[in-house]
Amino acid sequence: MQRRNFIKQSAILSAGMMAMPELAFKRNYKIGLQLYTLRDIIATDVLSTFKKIKSAGYTEVEMYGLDKDNKFFGHTVKQIAGFLKTSGLSSSGGHYTPEDFLYNNGNGDDVKNLCDVAHKLGHSYIIIAWLDEAQRDTIDKYKKLAERINLASEICKKANLQLAYHNHSYEFEDMNGQHGYDILLNNTDSNLVKMELDLYWVVKSGYDPITIFKAHPGRFPLWHVKDMDKINNTKNTEIGNGLIDFKKIFAASELAGVKHYIIEQENNYHPDFYGSITSSNKAVKKLLRHI
Repeated sequence: MQRRNFIKQSAILSAGMMAMPELAFKRNYKIGLQLYTLRDIIATDVLSTFKKIKSAGYTEVEMYGLDKDNKFFGHTVKQIAGFLKTSGLSSSGGHYTPEDFLYNNGNGDDVKNLCDVAHKLGHSYIIIAWLDEAQRDTIDKYKKLAERINLASEICKKANLQLAYHNHSYEFEDMNGQHGYDILLNNTDSNLVKMELDLYWVVKSGYDPITIFKAHPGRFPLWHVKDMDKINNTKNTEIGNGLIDFKKIFAASELAGVKHYIIEQENNYHPDFYGSITSSNKAVKKLLRHI
C-alpha cells in the first residue's frame, strides 16, 4: 500500500510539473534584470519601466546609477522602493563602488551609506561594480584593493548584508604571470566576499567559468547571464542566440552556488529593448528546467 501511494503521489507531482514547468526548477533560484540593460530609456519613466520588466517575466532587478545626491534616475531611494513595490518587483542587490573607502582609505561612511540604501531597497547584496584603471594597474594595487574590500565586507556584515564583486575583462589580463581576479579571489575572505561572475566577460577573456567554479566552489551566488554575438564578439545578443555554451555552464550551477541569475544586455537589442529582455528571460527559464 505504501508503495502504491508513493507511485500515485509521484505521478501527481510529475503531472504538476508538466502543467507548471516553473516548479521543475524551484530551488531558490531567481531571475533578475540588471537595469543597465535599459539605461537608455529607464529615466524617462521608472515606474512604467519596472512594470514592463515584470511583464517580461522577471521577479527582481539589480540596481545601478546611484548618484552623489543619493538618487537613482532623479528619484529618491524611497521613491524607487515604492516603484518596486507597486510593480511587484524586488531588488536583490545593486552595483555600487565605495570609492572613498576603497581608494582613499576612507572612514567607511560611504560604505555605511550604501548599507542604508540597501536596507531601504530590500537588497541582500552590495556589489562592487567597477575599479578605476589607475587603482588596479599593478599586482600590489590589487592586493591593496583586496585588503580594503575585506574591510568593507566587515561593515556590510555588521549591517546583515553580503558584499560581492562583479568582474569585467580587465581582471583577466596578464600581470607578470598573475591575474587580478585570482588576486582578489585568493586575498579576500570567501565567507565575507562573494562574487558576481559576468559570464560574457570571462568567456571573452578566454577562460572557462567552470574551471573557476571548481577552484572556488560555492562562491558565486550571483551570475550575470550575458550572451556573445556570433559575428562580432564585442557585442551582446539575446540569451541562446550567441556563442556561449550556457547549457554546459548552467549544469555547474550547484558547484558555483548560484542563487540569482541576472540577465544583462548592453547593446544589439532585437527586436527592441522589451522584446530582447523577454526573449532572454524565456531562454534562461528553459535552461533552468534542464539542470
